[in-house]
Amino acid sequence: MNRIPLANRAIALPLIGLLVAWLSFMGATLANLYVPQPQYGPNGNVFFKEEIFQVAPYLFLLGIAAVAVASLLAQGLAIKAREQSQDSSSLARAAHRFSTLGIIVGLAGGAIFAIGNFLGAFNSYAGRSESAFLRIFSVYVPILLATGLVVYVLLAAFVFRHDESTNTDGVKQKMSEAQKALGLGYAVPILATAVAIIFGLGVYDVTRTNLQVWVWVIIIAIVAAGVVWGTRFAAKAKSAKAAPPKPRTALAAGAANLNLVLSIIFGSVVTIMAFAFGTDAISKLQTWPQPPVNCEGVDCATEPIITGPTWNWFIQELAPAKVLLLLAVVGIYVTITERNKESK
Repeated sequence: MNRIPLANRAIALPLIGLLVAWLSFMGATLANLYVPQPQYGPNGNVFFKEEIFQVAPYLFLLGIAAVAVASLLAQGLAIKAREQSQDSSSLARAAHRFSTLGIIVGLAGGAIFAIGNFLGAFNSYAGRSESAFLRIFSVYVPILLATGLVVYVLLAAFVFRHDESTNTDGVKQKMSEAQKALGLGYAVPILATAVAIIFGLGVYDVTRTNLQVWVWVIIIAIVAAGVVWGTRFAAKAKSAKAAPPKPRTALAAGAANLNLVLSIIFGSVVTIMAFAFGTDAISKLQTWPQPPVNCEGVDCATEPIITGPTWNWFIQELAPAKVLLLLAVVGIYVTITERNKESK
């Protein structure tokens, strides 16, 4: 592994995280098929089945974390490559940009996951006597884990950077007041939003009614307070005396930038297709039968039937999604490395 150049490893790591994310997302989609669904009678009556512990949220979060953490590690390798390399500086700079893009994608995924869990938690337990244990670990814990992931990756990637952790003499730097303020400027709004989300869910679980106007006012006030305090810390960091910039080698990279954008567009489109086709393939394992004729009440309720995967299903439905994902991973890696090669 050490024989592989740092820049190449920095490009490969986010792509490995993408492969793990695809596997995790497909596993979560499959796990969702086995979650007991409410059954509906002919008059619209709902019959709830026993609630079970849901693994899918943790699998989704695992996939998001794989992309974010792998990209964070890749950023460290890319920064080292930029500091050490001379002949392959263009590739190192491309690896740095690519790893930063992976971090942004992971952060966006974590934020969307937390907000989606918050919005999806309403009315999902209406009409059934759920366990408080299942409620906490199906909704609250994933939101807290997603918040922790976003805060950690955000601070590690953009505040406590790898290239700013040591002095020129190799001694580890102490955290300056500007760094503390900058870290709080990033973290406080996110943490305040998480607190507001947890507060809203807590009120909903206690009252078992839709959130009233004043509850929404409190939620928005918490978020606003976090934004205000975050802005104050950010302004404090901005007004601090900036450290002198490190000398960097200026190289013409206009063509490399263009080709990097093109490769990212290609990879993004193909990756979205791979996730969409994979999810659609797994959803086809579930079918809903027609209710029996001349039935009454609960006898008319239907539940989905899950059929086991077959070779025909694997070849025709799931295999194309896997091939698309491999095309995206290999295509992104090859285009970035080839287009940023230095001429000898």
